[in-house]
Amino acid sequence: MNPSSVAAVGPGLLTADGLTGLIFLIMVAITLIGGIIACNAERLVRAVAGLVVCFVGVAALYYFLNSPFVAMMQLLIYVGAVSVTIAFAIMLAAPEEKKKIGPAGPLAGPLGFITAGLTAIAMIVLALKTQFVSLPKVNNGSVETIGVQLLSNFSMVFELVSVVLLIAILGALVIARGGRNK
Repeated sequence: MNPSSVAAVGPGLLTADGLTGLIFLIMVAITLIGGIIACNAERLVRAVAGLVVCFVGVAALYYFLNSPFVAMMQLLIYVGAVSVTIAFAIMLAAPEEKKKIGPAGPLAGPLGFITAGLTAIAMIVLALKTQFVSLPKVNNGSVETIGVQLLSNFSMVFELVSVVLLIAILGALVIARGGRNK
């Protein structure tokens, strides 16, 4: 059999590359399922639970991309702070009467579906046409190096994290305060 006539076959499922791809797809599925639960849940507590699942999936993707520090920050900031703050705001808010909300309009669903489809197609086309190259390792990636970089060259990013936390706390206070007006 001529090697040039054999079609290129991807890695098998039981190889290291195959299992790596499978684990990546599982992480993507967990992230998407959490996002779908967060967007479609009728109860706020379930929506927050879906948000937590989505955030944990994103942290797993960061870890998969060989960035454990960013994964840990994702867990600490978004899962540990933002989600817990939203959950406390829900617990503090008084229960509201159930309101029947009608559809946003006859075109809302189809327009949203078309927009999401076009965005997905554009991302797929872009991913297929892009030449991905491996960049050389810049530093050792230690927590000390990241800390020095965060507090010197990237201090704005460090401050933006605190702004996100402040906005989450203010949002939780607004939600809690709005529920106590009865």
